[in-house]
Amino acid sequence: MAGDPVSGAVPIEDLPGGLDLYCTLESGQTYLWSREDGAMYGGEPAPGAWYATVADGNVVRVRQREGVLEWESTTDAEGTVRRLLRLDADLGAIVRRAPEDPLVKTAFERHRGLRLIDDPAFPTLISFICSAQMRVSRIHAMVTSLARAYGEEVAFDGRTYHAFPDPDSLAAATEAELRDLGLGYRAPYVVRTAEMVAAGEGHPEEARDLPYEDAREYLTRFVGVGEKVADCVCLFALGFDEAVPLDTWIRSAIEERYPDCDRGSYAETSRAIRERFGGSEAGWVQTYVFHHLRTGGEAQ
Repeated sequence: MAGDPVSGAVPIEDLPGGLDLYCTLESGQTYLWSREDGAMYGGEPAPGAWYATVADGNVVRVRQREGVLEWESTTDAEGTVRRLLRLDADLGAIVRRAPEDPLVKTAFERHRGLRLIDDPAFPTLISFICSAQMRVSRIHAMVTSLARAYGEEVAFDGRTYHAFPDPDSLAAATEAELRDLGLGYRAPYVVRTAEMVAAGEGHPEEARDLPYEDAREYLTRFVGVGEKVADCVCLFALGFDEAVPLDTWIRSAIEERYPDCDRGSYAETSRAIRERFGGSEAGWVQTYVFHHLRTGGEAQ
C-alpha cells in the first residue's frame, strides 16, 4: 500500500501521566516494532528516532521529540496509535495507586512514562514462544526475520516494510527453514502453534473474554507455551492488566525482596506477587520492575 504519509501529533503533556516512547517500546513488552536507526534493543535511547510497525495492513511510524508524539501512516492512524501505545490509560493515576514499596517507587521514578502496549494476540504469542532463554535483542531479531521471510510487504514513503506473518503463512513454513532463521529448538513450537491456529484448533484471541487465570490456562494449549509465556500474552495483548509473568527478573526480585511470595507453584506464587504488586494493575508494576532490573537497577 503506497501513498503520501498521513500524519498526526499529540503533546506529551496532554497524555495523562506522560509517555516515554523508548521505555515503552524497548522494555521487553513488544517485538513487533523496529527502530529505524537499526539499534532496537541496543540499550541506548535515541531521542527523535522513528519506530515502525505494520498494523492491520498499514505501516505506522511514531517518534517522540520536543515534547510531542508524532506519527505517520498509510492511513489516519490516531486511533491505532492510541490503542497500540495505550495513550488513553491514566498512567498518573496508576502510578499513584501503586503499592508503597521502595523497589516499585524507584522503578516508577526512573522510567517515568513507560506504558503498557496492546499488541495483536497471534504475533505476541509467537514472539513469546521465541523468547525462551533469549535476551531481548535476539528475540527481536527472530521476530524481524519471521516477518521478512513470511510477512506481507507493505510499501510506504519509498521504503518496504513487512507485516508479521498470518497463521496460514507461518504454518506453511518448515522447521528447517525456521532453524535457518535462528529459531533453534523453538522452530517446531512455532510451526505447530501456527498450524493449530490456521486449522481452527484455537486462537489466542479466544482467551480474551475468559477470567484471567482461565485465560492463562487456555493459552497453554498451544505448543511451546507455558504459564510464563501465557502470562506475557495475557498482559501485552489481551488486556489482563493483573497478569504478572514470572520471568527470571521477577523471580530474582521475589527471592531477594519478597520471599514470602514464593509459594512453590507458579499459580500460587503468581497470586501472591500479584497481590503484592497491587492486584488489578499488577502488570503495570511488573513491567516497570522488569525493565528496571533488566537495565541494571537494584532489586534491594
